[in-house]
Amino acid sequence: MILGGSSGLGLASAKKLAQHGMNICIVHRDTRVQRRNIDKDFKEIAENSKGFISYNVDALNAEKRISVIKSLKTELEGNKIKILVHSIARGNLKPMVSDSFPTLQSDDLNLTINAMGISLYEWVKAVFDAKLFSKDARIIGFTSEGNNKVLKNYAAISAAKVTLEAIARNIALEFARFGIKANCIQAGVTDTESFRMIPSSNEIKKQSISRNPFGRLTLPEDIANVVYLLAKDEAAWINGTIIQVDGGEHLK
Repeated sequence: MILGGSSGLGLASAKKLAQHGMNICIVHRDTRVQRRNIDKDFKEIAENSKGFISYNVDALNAEKRISVIKSLKTELEGNKIKILVHSIARGNLKPMVSDSFPTLQSDDLNLTINAMGISLYEWVKAVFDAKLFSKDARIIGFTSEGNNKVLKNYAAISAAKVTLEAIARNIALEFARFGIKANCIQAGVTDTESFRMIPSSNEIKKQSISRNPFGRLTLPEDIANVVYLLAKDEAAWINGTIIQVDGGEHLK
């Protein structure tokens, strides 16, 4: 199950897991025009996976979440969810101080933290209460260097990433007795649609390439590979941690 799986890291993860024969469920929110662009990707996933379901709904809407869970109970036919990937990227990139642009308000912070942080717990709890997790389930959230480094206009997302990590750690602790593991992947700078919305994205790309030992940006496929690794039986003892997947970019 991938929340926000129609683009970026979520889509790459869906493709990777499908290639290894997993059933895929994607919850996404896209317009009719956007849907035409992703139909090819969804067709590829459907062809590679054993089974494919997608729900084009607002993952942050409580009623829609209940509806998806109810539908899954029927669609899964007694099967369980092995891995839940949180890849929701919705938030504000407003400055705290500006003479030219609208500034960050508490509502902006609340929306961003809820979308990119708190919603992880809401979905995990909903799936858990519906008894849809397998006995060896894996929860994965995507974080970034913004969890501890300062970037203009990034305050709301930084706060959301820190929230996501804190929630994931507590899931790792409190759900462990049910066989559920939770971890975060800290991706290096990745040229996704969400990243390109950052005003200084071009400059960040140049800096990241210059400090990366391999001289390139992180690819969505790099992250998807680690999602797959964390889904394997051999990763059952990895719990409550943040895994840096950036080719060593963080070293400088």
